[in-house]
Amino acid sequence: MKFLGSLLLAGQLLVAAVAAQQWPLHNDGLNDVVQWDHYSLMINGERLFFWSGEFHYWRIPVPELWQDIMEKIKAAGFNAFSIYAHWGFHSAAHGELDFESGAHNFSRIFDMAKELGLYMLVRPGPYINAETTGGGYPGWLLTGDYGTLRNNDSRYTEAWTPYWDAMSKMVAEHSVTNGGNVILYQVENEYGEQWTNVSARTPNETAIAYMELLEASTRQNMVDIPTIFNNPNLGSKSWSLDYDINHVGGDVDLYGLDNYPSCWSCNLQECTSTNGFPPPFTTFDYYTNFQETAPTQPSILAEFQGGSYNPWGGPQGGCISTTGPDWVNVFYRNNIGNKIAGQNIYMLFGGTNWGGLPFPLVGTSYDYSAPISESRLLTDKYSETKLLSYFVRAAKDLTKVERAGNGTTNFTSNPAVFAQALRNVDTGSHFYVTKHTNTTLTSYLTFKLNMTTSLGQLQVPQYAPNIVLNGRQAKILVADFAAGAEKLIYSTAEVLTVSVQDNKPIIVFWIPTGESGEFYLKGATHGSVARCDGCANVAFHPASEGLVVSFMQNQGMTVLTFNTGVKAIILDRTTAYGFWQPTVSADPNVTLNETVLARGPYLVRTATVDNGTISLTGDYNGTTELEIFAPLGTETAGWSGGGYGHHSWGGRGSRTVLFNGQAVAVRSTPYGSLVGSLSASNATVETVQASIPALTDWKVADGLPERMANYNDSGAGWRLANKTSTLNPWQPQTFPVLYGDEYGFHTQNLLWRGCFTGDATGVYLDIIGGVASGWSAWLNGVFLGSVLGNVTLSETNATLPFGNATTSGENVLFVIQDHMGHDETTGVLNPRGILNATLLSSTNSNLTFTSWKVAGQAGGESNIDPIRGPLNEGGLHAERLGWHLPGFDDSAWPAGTPEQGLSEAGAKFYRTNLPLDLPTGVDASLAFELTAPAGSELRAQLYVNGYMFGKFVPYIGHQVEFPVFPGILNYHGDNTIGLSVWAQSGEGARMSVGVSVLGVYQSSLEPGAGTEYLRPGWSSDRLVYY
Repeated sequence: MKFLGSLLLAGQLLVAAVAAQQWPLHNDGLNDVVQWDHYSLMINGERLFFWSGEFHYWRIPVPELWQDIMEKIKAAGFNAFSIYAHWGFHSAAHGELDFESGAHNFSRIFDMAKELGLYMLVRPGPYINAETTGGGYPGWLLTGDYGTLRNNDSRYTEAWTPYWDAMSKMVAEHSVTNGGNVILYQVENEYGEQWTNVSARTPNETAIAYMELLEASTRQNMVDIPTIFNNPNLGSKSWSLDYDINHVGGDVDLYGLDNYPSCWSCNLQECTSTNGFPPPFTTFDYYTNFQETAPTQPSILAEFQGGSYNPWGGPQGGCISTTGPDWVNVFYRNNIGNKIAGQNIYMLFGGTNWGGLPFPLVGTSYDYSAPISESRLLTDKYSETKLLSYFVRAAKDLTKVERAGNGTTNFTSNPAVFAQALRNVDTGSHFYVTKHTNTTLTSYLTFKLNMTTSLGQLQVPQYAPNIVLNGRQAKILVADFAAGAEKLIYSTAEVLTVSVQDNKPIIVFWIPTGESGEFYLKGATHGSVARCDGCANVAFHPASEGLVVSFMQNQGMTVLTFNTGVKAIILDRTTAYGFWQPTVSADPNVTLNETVLARGPYLVRTATVDNGTISLTGDYNGTTELEIFAPLGTETAGWSGGGYGHHSWGGRGSRTVLFNGQAVAVRSTPYGSLVGSLSASNATVETVQASIPALTDWKVADGLPERMANYNDSGAGWRLANKTSTLNPWQPQTFPVLYGDEYGFHTQNLLWRGCFTGDATGVYLDIIGGVASGWSAWLNGVFLGSVLGNVTLSETNATLPFGNATTSGENVLFVIQDHMGHDETTGVLNPRGILNATLLSSTNSNLTFTSWKVAGQAGGESNIDPIRGPLNEGGLHAERLGWHLPGFDDSAWPAGTPEQGLSEAGAKFYRTNLPLDLPTGVDASLAFELTAPAGSELRAQLYVNGYMFGKFVPYIGHQVEFPVFPGILNYHGDNTIGLSVWAQSGEGARMSVGVSVLGVYQSSLEPGAGTEYLRPGWSSDRLVYY
């Protein structure tokens, strides 16, 4: 045994200093259900390490699939999740709110959270950012009529109050203080505006007044849980009661930090003004910020990077390698080393920017390189995140730690290895976060670690080969780790989790494949290898207080048993990815004796036990081995705590296993587990792909008849654009005002028709549609030209000569523009429309348009399709007349395919039917593949049963795969597929559409069941909007 003398003296002095500090216990002044101190949150007196991930219900508009996402969040070991609510998704018009129709009714999320055992952080804005149009503001708010927004202007206050009231009342009903599971309520978002000078603490009175209005409304609506804020990055230090030493006001209960150390975008240039130019894989120091800004509060990363969005022009498929499994491994462990007591990962599931949801920089996909992909499939990143999630759940001592030092020479034998030490101030247990001193390096390092333990100072490992950091990797190694009633003196392998069964712990370790480890189990005197699958060099070394075990693990699982009744499971990374710990309690802060362990399936969603029967639900493909560790059980040795019903087991022989309701034949192993096999799936990716017909039998119609001079624009779809003034701070250069928002059209394509007489020779147009937007123009049906747009310009202009297109009578200039969504933050009021429309004439410099009309979404703000909501459609002819909807009669249309396409500039709309009959008991993920010849100048939009689920602009790119959720797709019936193809060049355009199968799993989920109400069909009411 290698005891060290005074090597860690500096660290010990630091521990003594922080241990002497007495920290106040806080609550929100209304109750003590949720409390907090310097160390952690406490719910009903129990400390909680807040471990959360974000998903947005409005980016997966199928309520029946929210259960799928939430079960996957729970299965990954999270105890909470977060949602943004989207004001614009719920409000088509001033004074109108819809929390009832389709996915706009998200109240079931609160009930599911309670049933599954997940706490909630609710973030209602009113401004949310989130890479969505206008940062979540409704379009009607963005005219300038309500001021510049995000301030205490009474016009803005009057606008947000009904929405805030509705959200606050909903949250109050489902708060933990009222029997629900919402524990935190965020006020505003990334609004770090409390100070005009941060270091001098000079107050921003307008921002403070705004925050106080929101907070007062929150309390008036009976929200009695803590408020929290996500302070943007490290510099603004806003809304912390601790930092606000002069009590200037506006503070929330809990300070939180918001940070994206590796950039929120695949385009790293978007982040240099915030992050500077750090080399890739540079970790940040959060400890200092929290101790300076909120020392009496737990250190909570209320929004921390979980991936990056892929902007227009970004890499096809996103940039998951930037924040892949190795990134998760290093950065999340670094956060724990910074004494983080809570973390909300943005995003855990990204979803889809269907319809007009996105802001201009992003396209349809909001996959975000998240652990759960847009197609709902699990990634290696999910599995890597799960490894840490399970540890956080098992490491109860993490909830009351102080930093016990950090550095190299005091802790490690290799100066290239950096250690951050944490110590529980009550139990003395230690957590050592080890990483490269320079995390940007990928070198292979070995080292010994100097640990403080209850036995004194130890240098470990003692028998096994040195600890390894292989490339971009970090490890959390423990000392005096509590495993139920037992203790690990130390471990040089990471602890995955602990499950207490029959009053004895099963300690699960994991290491990268082929590495060695060592642990010291207190109290044991004898151990044996009960299963060796991939193990090597296992040795048991007697020690003064127990047994030191050294080992090496290749791919597979090893089981060790000890004379104390403890079991140790050793997994390599690959096997650990397929290892699960479902809980049998609805308590989010579950105790370790309310869990089972399972190995094998692709996903284990839930577990229940009742009278000797273990019931698991989950997903798998192929023939899959299933192994379960669950208690043999007696009345006193079984489960404890509330939650799902559970009873004594009876005995080993009476145990029955069900998976998705089907009995699984199992046998008992010598080490106490049950092993069986899940039968082969009745469907595979290949068989499902073969069952999906090719998209043929297309019908086609002119998608842009409005370009013709004789088009009748007297229908309800058109509005006279005749306003001569606007309160928008961005004033137009010519009049009338040609901003879509001024006439009730807030999303997607805008169509303009301007009339004039006289001898004009051309027109100058300056059009604003957001970055990546484009437009085309015709005069009297003659194509004048297009501006394609790019990823750098929000506003584009062109001078277009008329040539011989004019007539002696009235002329009609037609312009179609692609509205890419509203900008965010200070740009939310940037208009969408025509800034300048100037006729050019060699003889009459005063020649002007005599009238303008504009068309947008059918009904404007009337929300005529409440199920799909106010953001689904724009102003295309096909959309206004409902050609994209199921049930529209296209029998009179001629045949034509998108592969044939257009031979000139213009637009065509294609329709076909996709019949599906996927196998039952299967969860399949489908996507549409959109392709076009190289150099194609087109903009296309894909519609599935009336939902716009794909914007395709190949010359900007690069999304070609568009996942579509079951429920939007009918997996057991007909599906109406629509495609708008807008050719922006005189050569025309053509493209192809296919359907691909991304994944198929046997599943307890019934995808698409009961979703008919989400696919309402066409009605003749649409005819008035021609």
